[in-house]
Amino acid sequence: MAASMCDVFSFCVGVAGGARGSVEVRFVSSAKGKGLFATQLIRKGETIFIERPLVASQFLWNALYRYRACDHCLRALEKAEENAQRLTGKPGQVLPHPELCSVRKDLHQNCPHCQVTYCSAECRLAAAEQYHRILCPGPSQDDPRHPLNKLQEAWRSVHYPPETASIMLMARMVATVKQAKDKDHWVRLFSQFCSKTANEEEEIVHKLLGDKFKGQLELLRRLFTEALYEETLSQWFTPDGFRSLFALVGTNGQGIGTSSLSQWVHACDALELKPQDRERLDTFIDQLYKDIEAATGEFLNCEGSGLFVLQSCCNHSCVPNAETSFPENNFLLHVTALEDIKPGEEICISYLDCCQRERSRHSRHKILRENYLFICSCPKCLAEADDPNVTSEEEEEEDEEEGEPEDAELGDEMTDV
Repeated sequence: MAASMCDVFSFCVGVAGGARGSVEVRFVSSAKGKGLFATQLIRKGETIFIERPLVASQFLWNALYRYRACDHCLRALEKAEENAQRLTGKPGQVLPHPELCSVRKDLHQNCPHCQVTYCSAECRLAAAEQYHRILCPGPSQDDPRHPLNKLQEAWRSVHYPPETASIMLMARMVATVKQAKDKDHWVRLFSQFCSKTANEEEEIVHKLLGDKFKGQLELLRRLFTEALYEETLSQWFTPDGFRSLFALVGTNGQGIGTSSLSQWVHACDALELKPQDRERLDTFIDQLYKDIEAATGEFLNCEGSGLFVLQSCCNHSCVPNAETSFPENNFLLHVTALEDIKPGEEICISYLDCCQRERSRHSRHKILRENYLFICSCPKCLAEADDPNVTSEEEEEEDEEEGEPEDAELGDEMTDV
């Protein structure tokens, strides 16, 4: 049964102009399913909508490696300077303008039973009301024999960084239904996400768990059942149902990244400084990122994923007219127009990052097929339909064989933490 649009929009907050008035969900085709369309003119740079997830969870390896985030909204909990010290491996690292750090440690609270940390009383109470009463391990938080700890350890043993999903997102889905007074309401919301055929689901599980995925999936299902079985959701605990739930999270989970250091950098960018002071600060930040890259590599953020009903209706384009971001340093997703969007026009985001979008059509299709199980037919892909079916790597190898220097196309950009 489909959720009503009121159910969907109840998870949109603070929308410029009101989500109800600017967008609507429509059926596009059997191949694409649903799509999100503008119902009025949306200007470039305008926030189309802001959405909070049905559920969200930090990635397990990310949490294990001391990327400290609110257990509910994933807000980064470290001060910007602490964040810089950990990422550079330099305990004495000092940041100028410490007053620009937005982290309020005086507001942080712990669960009184298991001691997980929240950024505020509001998040602690929201988690307790939605799912944490079921998932709280109490004094067994560090007991490896606790059913949830066994499940998490099994997950970490089969899904290594870079992470793209978490078994705990599925656990929070089940716990939300178990705790809910209106269980059917939540089941309807979760049923909104796109479903796949059995073969497609198997491809997604294979991608997440590797070549031995069948045995690993059965182990995870057994541990998941021992920890969380719920009669209302009995189908989710069968082999077929668990695979479907796994594929739902793997396909629809939206990555979330937060960083107190990133917030500090953006605040520095907004300072009005004398030219020499601006140059000095920019040079400091550039060197800071170089030091972080040398010590930590690409793992800069607190990372997790969430299920967003409205965002999941946005189809992909290699030339998107909108983009997603998390500028509030928590799980609130902002969708912003990259160009003017006319009434009746579909709102499309990109499932590829900016570097991937510049690769060949064949390379883009390979990434999308492996991760999302569809072939893109956006205007860019249609315009490049007659291009050779070779990946960008194969093109680069051919260029090198023809004598083109290896650094002919150095277009790397600093990752925005």
